[in-house]
Amino acid sequence: MSSEAVFKIIEENNCPLYELGDEFKLSGKALLLKDRQEKTFITTSVIRMPSNKPACRILIEDITAVLIKYENMSNVHRCVTNCGGCSGLIRLEYKKELRPLPPINIKKYDEDINALVSLLYIFPIFQTLDEEDIQQIVPMLKMKKFPRGATIMKKGDPGSNLYIIISGRAEVMIDERTSIAAMERGDVFGEISLLIGTPVGATIQVVQPVRVLYITGKDFRAILNGFPSLQIYFARLLAQRLAKTNDERFEEITSGIIGNLSEMSPSELFQTLNLNRKTGVLNMVLLKGPGKASFREGSLISASYNQKEGKEAFFEILKERKGRFKFIQGLSAEEIKAPEIGDFMWLLMEGVRRIDETKTET
Repeated sequence: MSSEAVFKIIEENNCPLYELGDEFKLSGKALLLKDRQEKTFITTSVIRMPSNKPACRILIEDITAVLIKYENMSNVHRCVTNCGGCSGLIRLEYKKELRPLPPINIKKYDEDINALVSLLYIFPIFQTLDEEDIQQIVPMLKMKKFPRGATIMKKGDPGSNLYIIISGRAEVMIDERTSIAAMERGDVFGEISLLIGTPVGATIQVVQPVRVLYITGKDFRAILNGFPSLQIYFARLLAQRLAKTNDERFEEITSGIIGNLSEMSPSELFQTLNLNRKTGVLNMVLLKGPGKASFREGSLISASYNQKEGKEAFFEILKERKGRFKFIQGLSAEEIKAPEIGDFMWLLMEGVRRIDETKTET
């Protein structure tokens, strides 16, 4: 089965040969031979290294193993793999190139979501799903129009919906006069507030009449629980968005300046430390006493608060809206070896889900 793919380095730690952003182009075949007892793969793959850089036998073996696993990379939307490692480590990502969105005669599908379902696959958010999956999601989708000059979301409001633009154009405004980005067909917004429970971070203003598909917060969380591929999609999207917005705040944290949770919520604070792969201890003075969370290269390895430890302490801290914090870099030798409490994104989403359940009950 023929295969052509480009793997790109997305993380690098002391690799002696390659650096962040280097690309490795793979082309060739994975041939499947069958006998009565087992499958045998033979590869004739060719891997082109970045310009003027030597080949690494370990890396070639790792990328070839991915080709053998999938047989044909044209059927794979995205995968991430680590190299086997020598004196350094790297993390590689293959992401299928998406074709430009074809034109849509939107009037034909005006207010008719069921008719639109056949076209949903062209949007990046749905490209990891098959037709049956999309059919399950359709009943949760609603359509809405916004005229020029309308506000879809307002900065500071609580997040309520996830939006997908299907036509028109909108701008991301951090104040009444300052636009920091434009959004068009296929763009998604509103996910940060829903994923980490923070107020809307920017106002979305309509420049050209917009039609959106939207999903309520409750349905959005149900979809995430039912479709792991969408969890990966939104985890990556969330990381990209927060990485752009939290750089200045993070400089204040790492310099040791005490901050207030009224200005930066626990979920934002934890996410910032995770995204920037920081190692150290976050000390907090909270309503029910002192709180503490330790990170190793962005992974949560311990938490304590209100006579609770680990995951339960982490969930309790997420509920707080007032208090002070200070981040101190570095860990003890014992903490450096400690295992992770759990997958950070899962912990964050689970914590927000629990908070939402508590609000519903009250």
